[in-house]
Amino acid sequence: MNSVRARLWRTKPQFGSDGKAVTVVAAELGRGVLPVSLAQLVNVNALACDLRKVIDQGVRDGEIALLTSYVAEAMDGTPLTAHYPRLIASSRHIRSFVSECTGLGVMSAVSEALFEWKPGKRTLNSFDILPRQLKGLYGTSGPRPDLLFHLPAGPMAGEARGRSRSSKMPFPVASTADQRSRMATLANWSKDQGDHAYFMSWVWIGPGGVVVDVFLPDDDTLVDGMVKGWMTESGGETWIMPAPRPRERPATFHVPDGDEGMDVHGGLLGTSEDDSIRIEEAVELADAWADSAMNRLFERSPATVGTVAGVPVRGQWIQGDRIGPATHEVLVGVLAEGLPVDHRARRRAASTPGRLDAFLDGRLLTVARRLDEDRPAWDRITEDLLNA
Repeated sequence: MNSVRARLWRTKPQFGSDGKAVTVVAAELGRGVLPVSLAQLVNVNALACDLRKVIDQGVRDGEIALLTSYVAEAMDGTPLTAHYPRLIASSRHIRSFVSECTGLGVMSAVSEALFEWKPGKRTLNSFDILPRQLKGLYGTSGPRPDLLFHLPAGPMAGEARGRSRSSKMPFPVASTADQRSRMATLANWSKDQGDHAYFMSWVWIGPGGVVVDVFLPDDDTLVDGMVKGWMTESGGETWIMPAPRPRERPATFHVPDGDEGMDVHGGLLGTSEDDSIRIEEAVELADAWADSAMNRLFERSPATVGTVAGVPVRGQWIQGDRIGPATHEVLVGVLAEGLPVDHRARRRAASTPGRLDAFLDGRLLTVARRLDEDRPAWDRITEDLLNA
């Protein structure tokens, strides 16, 4: 288990006469250290594949090996770092792949630490590959965030961004044009969706390590209910973030190929009790489809490596050695079925010293370890997963 330094902001958009955000004012709430798991980072990215298409295990494993070749550097219990010389020597699109994959993983860790989100069945969706039922609620065209977290209080959208920077200072002293553009677009999306809850995490990868800026909307309920014990420094910065002018590059989100022409109803979704019920029902309808895809992945996976609560797990260890000697390897395993109800909500305590860096989300299990440590016995893996 590693950690990242985080800076937390509360944002307040100001809208023009056309109903669009013209400026976002960001006030720093505080700073501190948040736990982040390499296994979780890999897990979130592995689940980002489109389950409607062919699941190519070789592609998935190759992406994991490439990602961990850059970001698996730190010792257990130390801040998350990246192999920065390798990163800056890489082409721009590879740097984008590494930083944005890191951004997705760190965002899920932020959601868990701040909002007590729990990974598991029906708790996370990607806006790029929403189940058909959720597309009918959110629509399929126009700007959208990255992930949809299902919290006890209702759905929350998350936007994850990541960038590399050469400065030795961990955090920038002013907002960037890209940040201003994303914040305005998120504010507009939320307003169009009936003031939908959202947050944005912006990861920076530099020679000093990995840090994250977290931007929350101006919502008293959200901010007051957030876990704040991790903040050890009070905030004092205020950023004025004007929306991009017409000559600037507009903020856009990825719209998956083939979705633009779908016939969907609605698309405007608020956070009322009725909306939450509709989302829950839509996620339940998509379960059989997702289970079918995981069944195919299980059948195509290598030999069984062990069991969790009596459920067989197939998978293999993957080394991050694509661009140099590996420092880590990651076990990626698929469960034959979902865990029994008694075990679904039980998982390792993220910040407990001495525990493995293991992560189980639904039926996908990932375990990360340094190569200079002994490979953990299967009994220890299951003990850390089920005896949190």
